[in-house]
Amino acid sequence: MASPLILAIDQGTSSTKALLVDEGGRVVSRAVVPVAESQPHPGWVEQSAGELWQSVRRAVAECVAPEQAARVAGVGFSNQRESLVLWERRTGEPVGPLLSWQDQRTADRCHELAGSAELVRSVSGMPLDPMFSALKARWLLDAHDPDRGRSRAGELCLGTVDSWLLSRLGGEHLIEVGNASRTQLLDVGTGDWDPRLLELFGVPAEVLPRVVASCGPFPTVRDLAPLPDGVPVLAVMGDSHAAMFAHAGWRPGVVKATYGTGSSVMAIGGPPDAPGLCRSIAWDLGDGPVHAVEGNIRSTGRAVSWLAELFDVPADVLLAEAADPGNVHFVPAFGGLGAPWWDPDASPVIIGLTLATRRAQLVAAALEAVAFQVEDVVAAADQAVGQVSVLMADGGLTRSTRLMQLQADVSGRAVARSGEHDLSCLGVADAAGLAAKLWTLGELERRPRPADRFEPALDETDRAARRAAWHEAVRRSRPSGEGSIT
Repeated sequence: MASPLILAIDQGTSSTKALLVDEGGRVVSRAVVPVAESQPHPGWVEQSAGELWQSVRRAVAECVAPEQAARVAGVGFSNQRESLVLWERRTGEPVGPLLSWQDQRTADRCHELAGSAELVRSVSGMPLDPMFSALKARWLLDAHDPDRGRSRAGELCLGTVDSWLLSRLGGEHLIEVGNASRTQLLDVGTGDWDPRLLELFGVPAEVLPRVVASCGPFPTVRDLAPLPDGVPVLAVMGDSHAAMFAHAGWRPGVVKATYGTGSSVMAIGGPPDAPGLCRSIAWDLGDGPVHAVEGNIRSTGRAVSWLAELFDVPADVLLAEAADPGNVHFVPAFGGLGAPWWDPDASPVIIGLTLATRRAQLVAAALEAVAFQVEDVVAAADQAVGQVSVLMADGGLTRSTRLMQLQADVSGRAVARSGEHDLSCLGVADAAGLAAKLWTLGELERRPRPADRFEPALDETDRAARRAAWHEAVRRSRPSGEGSIT
């Protein structure tokens, strides 16, 4: 009998990826399908929910050969988090656009609700910020159901990307608990929707999905050719959570950074009120929620792609040009700054420009901005979970060896770059294979994880000077004028 396979699908911000994994955890085939985003107004970032679903169907069709389809024992989904969709329950048609996690149209509402910031933080585990789903939910409902009549009548469904994709398979309106914990509507301690937060953000309980564990139960596959209908969906995770799982991140002392459009630094455990960080649910494999502390950075890979668009040069060509930035510093606060600052009013700044500045210096400054932003969050994680000596790195931007060495230099820590860039896919494949009993948790812990190691090569005096210059640039980007982490 042919050996079983696991299909993992990662619906991300800029693309949908699919990996087919064998019973030894090896990648058999893969596919990548780009997805578009639009910016109809400054600070607004939207995507088409319909295009996301079609990108999933196309990725599956390109990844899975017809002769492999019958061997697929189960499917796992990972997804971009915080983005939000509103759709008709009866027809399944989206109502309005998908609001991206990057969207900042609700920033003014943060100021209006500032008096409730402590309640939001203590219950949801997250600062009041437009990145999270709650304010997006309020905006979508205000625009399409202002009196909430259709929501209360059960005619509309509101959900994150995992909820939207599961709805395409049919069955009940569901959301995976880790994704639910990123909405800012969930009590992160109990794992239930919180009535106080629902009232604060104007979201009726009837419009929300039922919260389930990361292992379901979920509907089975439908309309994902060449897979036969009825293949089980065995695991669902937010993309950053799945990447953590791929690092066997339940082990003590593992801290990872995922370098994508934005970046996530995550560690399991930590206190519920770690300064500068969020508390969320990483996953629940059926034996209770596993909590994590996390810092989210809005623009890392997006800063590089912005320069690529600006100069009309492919990003990989641009990265190859990077030179010494000199005194140029770039704070890519597109839509404000995320962790550890959580300042939606910060603005992008480039300082240190001279007539001699060229494209190569700007690219180098963008790479430095990635490394400095990640280190600012890792420094906060140090305080929450203990000293971070090795940073586990994954994501598309880690292909830049220059960036990885730069990260080690500005951090003063070793960086271990994963040999597999698509860790969100691989992590949810690990979880799905666990549910299918293709391997055990112990076998996952013992599985080899090839990594390139980068050691710091900068002396402490230079490191301190460069970080001080970066924090001066951060100070100049913020209306408050604060540039040091407290």
